[in-house]
Amino acid sequence: MEERVLKHFIPIPFVYHQIVELSIDNVTNLGLGVGRVDGWVVMVPFVISGERVRARVYRNHKNYSEADLMEVLEASPHRREARCPLYGLCGGCQYQHVVYEEQQRMKQSHIWEFFHRFGWTDVVVAPPLSGPEWHYRDKLTPHFQTPKSPNFSIGFLKRGSRNALVDVPHCPIATEAINAALVHARSEIYKQWSSYRRGQTLLFRDVAGDVCQKPHRILEQKVEKYSFAFRAGDFFQNNAEVLPEMVHHVVRQASDDSIKFLIDTYCGVGLFAISSAQYFEKVVGIEIKEDAILLARRNAESNGMANVEFFRGTSGAIFAQIAFPADQSVVIIDPPRKGCESSFLQQLMHFHPKKIIYISCDPSTQIRDLKEMQDQGYHLSSIQPVDLFPQTRHMENIVTLLRD
Repeated sequence: MEERVLKHFIPIPFVYHQIVELSIDNVTNLGLGVGRVDGWVVMVPFVISGERVRARVYRNHKNYSEADLMEVLEASPHRREARCPLYGLCGGCQYQHVVYEEQQRMKQSHIWEFFHRFGWTDVVVAPPLSGPEWHYRDKLTPHFQTPKSPNFSIGFLKRGSRNALVDVPHCPIATEAINAALVHARSEIYKQWSSYRRGQTLLFRDVAGDVCQKPHRILEQKVEKYSFAFRAGDFFQNNAEVLPEMVHHVVRQASDDSIKFLIDTYCGVGLFAISSAQYFEKVVGIEIKEDAILLARRNAESNGMANVEFFRGTSGAIFAQIAFPADQSVVIIDPPRKGCESSFLQQLMHFHPKKIIYISCDPSTQIRDLKEMQDQGYHLSSIQPVDLFPQTRHMENIVTLLRD
């Protein structure tokens, strides 16, 4: 039977599903191995640098091809069996086949490569801050589509697909409490499958072993000696094991005898502002979401932080309510994945604080913003990755910049 070729497949330099053998030179920050066949780049998932593999090509681009891993011919000493039986099918994890110490080394190397590629050739990247590699994730949001029969998937996107779901009855990176709640929730959904007229996204938020499934419920999470109220469905770092270390690093980098004032932008419910407040004369947090600001003020009061104020502000006027002297101020930035808006960066550079702490969940957009800061007279003082998501390609990165 003739094999069905994907629509729009370009049969150069390889025909559809051609088998190739190649050695893996390195693994990108997207979790894809890079090798070459007669000089042509081929990218393969679930491999490790130094391995020799057999792969099957499914797409040719202008400068490279993509292929599925078929067989590992020469395995890396860092390879192991994946814990999850859905690994490779579910799109959630990319590194379960790699021993954890090597995962950390890879992530540290990826950060270094980002900076080196953009001209910072003499930077030092610290080893990632890390915690347990399994059962750490305390927020999970599985989905299901409109049920058409009693047999349907409740889980996550299939790797390489925009809409197909993989049924996930258990997730080894989610907390044990979430997995227990997931069993019960799935059972109830299947019992009532015919009552659903549309698909849904479920929420499981674990705080100290109690799992909440209501997005608007206010929860409280302890981070060291401080408590933070937040809405279950809103953003709050979802690795409680590593979060204290991350906060400690930010506080250490921000505090300085010559700096009296702290401005926490994109502050959310006040995690960094409140955790740092004891080291500053005055702290201001700025956030665009009104409900987050209300909770941040509540958190400052409940934690006894009288020197902290929170204001709602848009990116176009984020420093309008602040009169701190720039040479005695530090600014913490923790933007969404897309990075900082250009209007915010313009204001920040106009304010020109003595120190900036930039926390990012996407090093590529972080680098873009850092280059602009460098052009305005800042130099890198510290680069600290944080492995909030073991078994996946994702990482946080904290950069400290000082004014020249």
